[in-house]
Amino acid sequence: MTLSARRKLAPVRKPDRLTRSLRALERTASTSRVLNLLAIAADSSQRPEYSQHPLFRNRILNNALIVKHRLRSDDLFLFDEARPTATKIIIPFERSDLSLGGQSFFVGQRGWIDLLREACNDPSDMTRDLATLRMIDMLPSLDPFLLREHLRRHGMIVAPCYFALSPGDLEQMQGFVAVEISRLIDLAYRDSGRVNGAAAARLVEALLSTDVDERLEPLRETLVLEGESFKEGVFSWKGFLYYKWMLTRLWPQLTATAGEIGQMIITGAREAETARYVDDARKRLQQGVVLERAAVLRTIKVYDDAFEDLIDNGKPQAFREFLLRAPDMFLSLGEKVGVISHIASFWRYRFPEGQPAIVDVEEAVDILQDFDSGLSASLAI
Repeated sequence: MTLSARRKLAPVRKPDRLTRSLRALERTASTSRVLNLLAIAADSSQRPEYSQHPLFRNRILNNALIVKHRLRSDDLFLFDEARPTATKIIIPFERSDLSLGGQSFFVGQRGWIDLLREACNDPSDMTRDLATLRMIDMLPSLDPFLLREHLRRHGMIVAPCYFALSPGDLEQMQGFVAVEISRLIDLAYRDSGRVNGAAAARLVEALLSTDVDERLEPLRETLVLEGESFKEGVFSWKGFLYYKWMLTRLWPQLTATAGEIGQMIITGAREAETARYVDDARKRLQQGVVLERAAVLRTIKVYDDAFEDLIDNGKPQAFREFLLRAPDMFLSLGEKVGVISHIASFWRYRFPEGQPAIVDVEEAVDILQDFDSGLSASLAI
């Protein structure tokens, strides 16, 4: 085993940051940046579908923590190619006591498959689990709708308990999409007459389904797209629609979170340098949230403008070009939305609404560093 591999597999002890982060993650539900398989196992392991359709077949891996991680300078040497983010796998040494630390590695780092086999104590064929990890690594975030759709699109049927999007949320999203594309449905079917409500609902279902099939053929013909270009474009379009729906709920949460960060009560003695960092980080986060919102809205506007040109002016070219560009734009948008969604969801889970945000200085620094590094890196994209 290489020196770097031995270092990555070495026990992690206090006050190592990974150990502190693990203890914080123990209190955290899944977010767009964190997939907490430990928490999912605790909530759902008795359900038949959990064992029938697991995310990972290896039991140890299926109790790991998966994190979309912004690479730091001391992480970059692990990869042969430059990349801004990676999917980090954290396997606790003891599931019942995360303070003991864990083993961690990145999907795609040199020698990661050997590290995975050793951490999971599994010399057998892990082809399916490796494929699942690679698919997860392709996504910009761990948003449940996108994760579920991406896996299903590649033939992976996984139990619903792994995805936090509730049936009610899915119904609301379908309603949002129905309103969003109702004019497009009329345009695509104008030659055959206006479609009724039931037909429109079937088309919305077709757009949100895993497969791109003949039900979307009128749309494909309108946009003059073929094969994989149309499939990839539609998947990324679904991502844009999901993010637009999610942002309608996220903005109020994010505004509240930014205010509460400024009011966070931090206990314990702190050095002058730590106190300065905390004060500066609070200000940066409050300003960064505003800048991130503006950046997200600029990207969404590209879609809105192309869609309006298609609907209002009957010109499919702009929307066709959007669909061709959508996969790359979707990754950038996913990075940005994932960062701010993680901030809002992690904060609210850690500090429930109506309760004061009181935290010791060590954890406060960890939280602020996590939020600060994510926002700073995302705004640089």
